[in-house]
Amino acid sequence: MDPKGSESVREAHRMNMSGKKVVVVGLARSGIAAANRLYELGARVFVTDSKEGSMLKQAIGQLAQGIQVETGNHSEETFQGAALVVVSPGAPLSIPPIMKVRSRGVDVISEVELAYRIGAGRYIGITGTNGKSTTTSLVGEMLAKARRDVRVGGNIGMPLTTLTQGAADQTTFVVELSSYQLEGIETFRPDVAILLNITPDHLDRYPGMEEYARAKARIFMNQTPEDIAVVNRDDPWVTVMTTDLRSGIVPISLSRKVEGGVYCSGGKMISTIPRSEGLIIETGEMKIQGVHNIENAAAASAAALVSGCDLHAVRAVLKTFPGLPHRMEFVDEIRGIRFINDSKGTNIGAVIRSLQSLTGAIHLIAGGRGKGAGYHPLRELISERVQTLILIGEAADDMERDLKGTTEIRRASTMREAVQTGFKRALRGEYVLLSPACASFDMFTDFEDRGRVFAAEVRRLKESAVERKG
Repeated sequence: MDPKGSESVREAHRMNMSGKKVVVVGLARSGIAAANRLYELGARVFVTDSKEGSMLKQAIGQLAQGIQVETGNHSEETFQGAALVVVSPGAPLSIPPIMKVRSRGVDVISEVELAYRIGAGRYIGITGTNGKSTTTSLVGEMLAKARRDVRVGGNIGMPLTTLTQGAADQTTFVVELSSYQLEGIETFRPDVAILLNITPDHLDRYPGMEEYARAKARIFMNQTPEDIAVVNRDDPWVTVMTTDLRSGIVPISLSRKVEGGVYCSGGKMISTIPRSEGLIIETGEMKIQGVHNIENAAAASAAALVSGCDLHAVRAVLKTFPGLPHRMEFVDEIRGIRFINDSKGTNIGAVIRSLQSLTGAIHLIAGGRGKGAGYHPLRELISERVQTLILIGEAADDMERDLKGTTEIRRASTMREAVQTGFKRALRGEYVLLSPACASFDMFTDFEDRGRVFAAEVRRLKESAVERKG
């Protein structure tokens, strides 16, 4: 089977770009990659971004000469005569010019869909509220260990349109996919699709959980019985959204034995996948720890095994994979107090998993820009695990209102103040954990910037502590 349709279909898509007007919405990295790739294929490319040009100088400088750029607005004139519109993940499909051009029958797609149409190779797609990046990286490492031609990207790393250049039919793309990217797919069909979990997130963009869950479940919409869906049977939303799939189902569970999948029992991760049955690993041997990472590892193992990896390659990666930056990353220890950077914990589900993964009292730094969800689901765990809740950013008032009475709450106006407060409150053997439950854009460029600032403040604090001791 050729999972993407015949090469002639792909070639037709590539040829069809020549001379056509294509509008790319958004000048983030995926928009830049899509615009440049379309220009190489001979399209007349127009890029539009609502930010002012003064904020986009670096991005504009990365575009090929000949690409026309509009900034500060999405004017209807830019969209006139377009044969195709490619929308970056950050741009909602509901903005008026996109809705209007769509009503005229113009194709409006994501950068992922564009890459799929014009590239070669097979696909493993990973989505879910939490754990996407870790799972994606694990699958990529496992395939590489098995000496496959593998490229990893999408919502993590390089944009897919960049990765697909020069790919062959035997290339496997391991792609992290956000709900925003999945909104804009039409024909994208992964050979293996993973849905890890669905917890409240991005409710500032979606009317409710059902709409958000449906966006995630679009990863399965073009699969056939020849394809595989790896689904988390412990997650109620995933279970609801995967009841009528056409693809073959490979379940994972940390709570019970599953047939034809991967499960955990008695500290062992076990495969019941045909032709790959057996012990995958003792979970205590994994380099990454925590319940959430065991779930990620089970999903990654299932995807790798059904893709032809052997148990040895899967086990070897799980024993050595160190985890990703800003995801429960150990930063340093000062006077027996451990500092953990979980800046990627941008929603409630992620914070719950992070709190569950630590044994010992926690001083939690949280807050930022809210995403439209309340913080009440955190009350029980914060009452049980958190000694001090240190709030920063725009959402501090909402968080204090929803979490009042659970533990001692402090406010901090800067990350430095937050780190210092956590250090003063913590005792030897306890944790200062940054896991914000919010986006970062009120105070930082992105979650990575927030994590770097946290780590820098921990280093500054350690230097100061050493000086005082000396």
